[in-house]
Amino acid sequence: MSDHSGKKDLSQNEKMARLQLIRTENVGPVTFRHLISRYKTALNALDALPELARRGGRKRPLFAAKRSDIEKEIEALAKVGGTLIVGGDHLYPNALMAIEDAPPVMMALGHPHLLESKNFAIVGARNCSAVGTGLATSLAREMGQAGYIISSGMARGIDTAVHQGAIETGTIAVLAGGADVIYPKENSRLYDTIINTGLILSEMPMGTQPTARHFPRRNRIISGLAAGLLVVEATYKSGSLITARLALEQGREVFAVPGSPMDPRAKGPNDLIRQGAVLVENANNILEVLQIMDERSISEPQYDLFNSIAYQEISFDEKELTLIRDAIRDKLSHTPVPIDDLIRMMELTPQEVQSALLELELAGEINRYPGNRVAFC
Repeated sequence: MSDHSGKKDLSQNEKMARLQLIRTENVGPVTFRHLISRYKTALNALDALPELARRGGRKRPLFAAKRSDIEKEIEALAKVGGTLIVGGDHLYPNALMAIEDAPPVMMALGHPHLLESKNFAIVGARNCSAVGTGLATSLAREMGQAGYIISSGMARGIDTAVHQGAIETGTIAVLAGGADVIYPKENSRLYDTIINTGLILSEMPMGTQPTARHFPRRNRIISGLAAGLLVVEATYKSGSLITARLALEQGREVFAVPGSPMDPRAKGPNDLIRQGAVLVENANNILEVLQIMDERSISEPQYDLFNSIAYQEISFDEKELTLIRDAIRDKLSHTPVPIDDLIRMMELTPQEVQSALLELELAGEINRYPGNRVAFC
């Protein structure tokens, strides 16, 4: 059964297979999407993996994640009363589905129905000022009262203030580790409160401890869920600025609270404003822009990017496929390059390039990066 957005109720077997597929070595969110588009189901994609990886140059066989491990992960989620949210299923939020590297599977604790509501994200510095904390709390409260579910990353500082301000109206905490891992530990009480009244969300396996490389992945979910993103305080090297950049790449509106040029925590927001972010002094500054965006997008259709790429099998023999892969290898380096540039330089069709990249990634030769870019591992 499908709804008006093209999403449907996936069978439990297909949900399990999709979790198994994304937990498989060398399968990232973009490759997952290409595999589902090409083979229609995760069950079919799992069967195709060994041959695709072999064609990409992998020397040893590529095996899918163990089904027993997937069953244990589902059991661990069920034990804490969680919900498995799978791309293509009716629970999956349309806004997040529209980004190129949408997480194929997410673990949710709390109230998943909050994903159906309008969302706005607020992030900022861990080492924040008292003024910034107060402003983040009040803006989150006012945006919540205006009908938005407020998302942030449950980090200490601004994120914590944001969740506290939006507790009564609804808040979503996106975690870098497993949904059952409280980080930082001092937010244990906040974590419990959000489970009772809001939503905890993560794409990582249960029990995963957060590391530095997990935070950019978390950040693209925070911005991907939202109609817009506000940065309250952030230094130049802050993760909040990474989230703002991701929001821009995803086509989201970016907002920033200005600050004193003498305060290092104001340098990030001030720089965003110079680059075109909306200057925010109160919630009305945000709501006016979002209202214009709502009016502009009211007739735009929703797309399921997990099933929107028109894949057709390429009828090349092994020799031709080898030549295409070798040509791509010759153009790649360890510096990420846009796939569109590869297509133009090589005078190949997008289908040829994407198919070769799919095999190379499964073979473990390349990595994908934000902005539709690839590079050697």
